[in-house]
Amino acid sequence: MRSPNPEAPRRVEKTDEQWRAELSPEEYAIARRGSTERAFTGRYHDHHEAGRYVCVCCGTPLFASERKYESGSGWPSWWAPIDEANLAQRVDTSHGMRRVEVLCAACDAHLGHVFEDGPPPTGLRYCINSASLRFEPGAQQEPGGDRPAGAK
Repeated sequence: MRSPNPEAPRRVEKTDEQWRAELSPEEYAIARRGSTERAFTGRYHDHHEAGRYVCVCCGTPLFASERKYESGSGWPSWWAPIDEANLAQRVDTSHGMRRVEVLCAACDAHLGHVFEDGPPPTGLRYCINSASLRFEPGAQQEPGGDRPAGAK
């Protein structure tokens, strides 16, 4: 059910043992096993420094701070990724719900989910687990793009 993407970043594949050695237990449980951190507990849910957020597993650039906004959900949220080619999506029917799971296109790390209740200009809310991300302060950001109301 993965979205094929010819522009996706270079594949990163490691054994389960390698992922366990490189990630903290929480990062492994969330990024490699699809768990979810509790709302309002992640290190980036109330984070407003300028920079970019990359995949904790492989370093693929995922989200820029200028597209981050306060969704009130308890998880860091963005209205668009840096590059859609860096993300993959699949249908998630766990917990009796139908949602769209967001994964890193390079290494298949579970990031979170995308919902259609976000602000303009996209109307999307990428609701992402902090444990699936690593922040790079002051990293080059994407040019342009109006910030929606509530963006920080």
